[in-house]
Amino acid sequence: MTKTSHTVEKIGGTSMSRVKELRDTLIAGPHRQNNLYNRIFVVSAFGGITDLLLEHKKSGKPGVYALFSNADDDHGWLDALTEVGREMSKAHMDVLDHAADRQSADEFVRDRIEGARSCLFDLQRLCSYGHFRLSHHMMVIRELLSGLGEAHSAFVTSLLLQRHGVNARFVDLSGWRDSAEVDLETRIKQGLADVDLTTELPIVTGYAQCSEGLMKEFDRGYSEVTFSNLAALTDAKEAIIHKEFHLCSADPRLVGEENARKIGRTNYDVADQLSNMGMEAIHPKAAKILRRAEVPLRVTNAFEPEDPGTLIDEAPADVPSVEIVTGLDVVALELFEPDMVGVKGYDTAVLEALRRHNVRIVSKTSNANTITHYVEASLKTVRRVSADLEKLYPSAELQVRALAIASVIGRDLSGLKVLLRGLTAMDREDIEVLGAHQGPRRVDVQFVIGRDHLGAAIKTLNAEYIGQAELHDAEANLVKKRAA
Repeated sequence: MTKTSHTVEKIGGTSMSRVKELRDTLIAGPHRQNNLYNRIFVVSAFGGITDLLLEHKKSGKPGVYALFSNADDDHGWLDALTEVGREMSKAHMDVLDHAADRQSADEFVRDRIEGARSCLFDLQRLCSYGHFRLSHHMMVIRELLSGLGEAHSAFVTSLLLQRHGVNARFVDLSGWRDSAEVDLETRIKQGLADVDLTTELPIVTGYAQCSEGLMKEFDRGYSEVTFSNLAALTDAKEAIIHKEFHLCSADPRLVGEENARKIGRTNYDVADQLSNMGMEAIHPKAAKILRRAEVPLRVTNAFEPEDPGTLIDEAPADVPSVEIVTGLDVVALELFEPDMVGVKGYDTAVLEALRRHNVRIVSKTSNANTITHYVEASLKTVRRVSADLEKLYPSAELQVRALAIASVIGRDLSGLKVLLRGLTAMDREDIEVLGAHQGPRRVDVQFVIGRDHLGAAIKTLNAEYIGQAELHDAEANLVKKRAA
């Protein structure tokens, strides 16, 4: 690959379903006539395709993978795979206008779907012998199926752009029919080995097949890991994620567009806090890769290509300010044990039980005889954890409650009295605060509330910090104008 100053840019699945629109704006719009190249695009599958291949991300409805792993017969997963092929065809028919391009895309889908079908049949036959276990191969199958969606969208996007006069190049990192086993770095370097970024626009699959097995560690967050590794390995000027919306001070759908503002500038510390609250600007491990490589991250609205979006780097804040208010439904697991005072080991036991049930911790508080973990999991799962701990500590009192956390986040919250103002504002709105926490680093303040109050709490906190800040800014500007 020719060494040059370039960006690595990622387009998510929902935005990919509008790639034809993006062609005329973000990718090859009028403002791009003189700087079309020196970019690498990493694309996700078209919206909904990965759900059909694996399982629905929100509802859990089984896709090809889930049906294959639990198959009593072949009809379920076979029908599901056929349905994937149909949906892929619908997706590219909506994007491609030229008959030759549509035919190429149809042939591509047919080859990949039939190839996957043959592979799954062969694996079933192999595992009919006692020496082989299907369970040993399921992660490989998950990766194989997932890669189908990214390969399809990248291929179709390259066709779309080529027809538009762009020298786009399909770069398939999915390892399709590749017998070599290579690590992620080698896979990326091989894929871009002879690419000239000054004259070509690579369209790269978000999934990369490698010996490490991306899905084993990142599951469906793999595309951001591919994206961040690609940016780091190619020494990109910037890594850019194009979303359907700006990174805002609060969810515009909740607080109203007029009450939310684009963040504009923040750092990786804030990105970590957002990830912890389930509002990922980027996968935390992907952010770590970019941070170590000293590659800044930019989050933009894909459909407002002339807006620079929000830059995320290592820079501290110029002045203290609240940057974002967000929230998350959690389950509180409270262990009260009077005998805990002065005794070590209780915390370790709780952590081990949570790890065993694969429960993610959002926050934690403790005092002399009580440990409370706020976790992101179902009530059913947390009750299993509670049952394990009751056996271990029969004299302890355990309580499981469905609650929520509203979090106020910023690079520097010092001197803003965030905790006091938040408690006062919510008391004014009759929102009961069950707990509150502020660490000495002053990057976030968390308020524990009932789930029914989360929306109201976010609106209240957003009005208190963001609305007040904008009011003060307006007043300051007015004073400056009068002085002038």
